[in-house]
Amino acid sequence: MMVIAWMAGLFYLPRIFVHYVEGLKLGEDVQRLGIMATKLFRFMTVMAVQAIFAGLWLWFGYGLSGDWLYAKLLFVFALLVYHLICWFYLQRLLNNRLDTNSLYLRCFNEVPLLMVVPILVFVIVKPI
Repeated sequence: MMVIAWMAGLFYLPRIFVHYVEGLKLGEDVQRLGIMATKLFRFMTVMAVQAIFAGLWLWFGYGLSGDWLYAKLLFVFALLVYHLICWFYLQRLLNNRLDTNSLYLRCFNEVPLLMVVPILVFVIVKPI
């Protein structure tokens, strides 16, 4: 449940960034998007921390091993880096300095999918 909530946040927060940039360009009031993004980021961070602790508990408690696990952890680390990049974009949004192109943000929004699919493959198939 925690992983799903974290991933939902990682998928939705960049969409808020897109709406913010496009709304700002059109002269719309985008202040509410900053509030939404802040609350979503806090929620998804709590979920990420819980997911990491649950994953560590499973790893150390059950002694999972194999090369597939290390490959999966590499992608989980990449998700954590993506989470951190989202925090930097959120700070720029809150300071009215998010001037990134909306097309770039739309592409940025797809990055977590490129990380989640290999994670699922490594967990279910355990190819290595």
